[in-house]
Amino acid sequence: MMKYIIIPAIVFIGIVSTGLSLASYRETFEKEFMLSPWSIAQGEVSACIQCHTSDSMEPRIHQHVQEWRGSWHAKNNVSCHDCHGGAPEDASMSMMHQRGFKGAPKDIEIPEFCGTCHIAIQDNYIKSGHGKTFIATGEGPSCVTCHGSHNIQQASMDIINEQLCSQCHTYDRAKEMKQALFLVENKLNTIAKNLKRLKLFGIGTDRQEKAFFRNHAEFRALFHSIDVDAVRAKSSDYTQRLEIIETEINESFKQLTYRRNYSAYLFLIFIGLSIVVFLLSKSYDQKNT
Repeated sequence: MMKYIIIPAIVFIGIVSTGLSLASYRETFEKEFMLSPWSIAQGEVSACIQCHTSDSMEPRIHQHVQEWRGSWHAKNNVSCHDCHGGAPEDASMSMMHQRGFKGAPKDIEIPEFCGTCHIAIQDNYIKSGHGKTFIATGEGPSCVTCHGSHNIQQASMDIINEQLCSQCHTYDRAKEMKQALFLVENKLNTIAKNLKRLKLFGIGTDRQEKAFFRNHAEFRALFHSIDVDAVRAKSSDYTQRLEIIETEINESFKQLTYRRNYSAYLFLIFIGLSIVVFLLSKSYDQKNT
């Protein structure tokens, strides 16, 4: 008799305690298995990658592919043809200009080349001291000077460093910009980490992610103006916007804590009920022996 009571109770407890995280497992499965491996497989069979990794190519060309594979572009499914054009699915057409092939840009074309996707950043860069100098003289920092060409990583304040910036001017100027960015950058990093944590627990974050992405993109674009005063003036505005997102995230963590506590409460109730049923059953058996 006892096993018919306890086993269903245990099964029910398992359903209650794990049900809340099923969405998380499903999302992780879709992201890590359904998306990532297949996206890599698609890249591996592209004509661009097959050709550039073949034995007929010199090691320098192989390196371009290896750098791209570890880049922020690759992690976000931005492949060769997204920047260079062409037909990656057809080797015979892969480098045809009729299929939009652009190849590698000349140095002076780099801002426009990258600006195809990074429109707001390009606009601010062109208006900046960096952009004006580069466009007027063909010298000075362009996109690849700071970000590289194929091994492009997620932007962070680490890119503002003495080794890189002092190639063109004293680091003091760059240090001022880094200090002006510090508060907002810290908030952006904290929010990004907390959004990832919530998603792993199966909490919906679509609205917060959209708001975060919008503010993140705007602030990144503003930085490329290289205008310390403008960054300082708008930092408080971005800080207020990000604090609204932080408040919503904190509320989601509170709800998560409540759900965990509620699951634990149900678990204890069923354990208690199972013990009571067991004792009653034992007492009943003793009376009938």
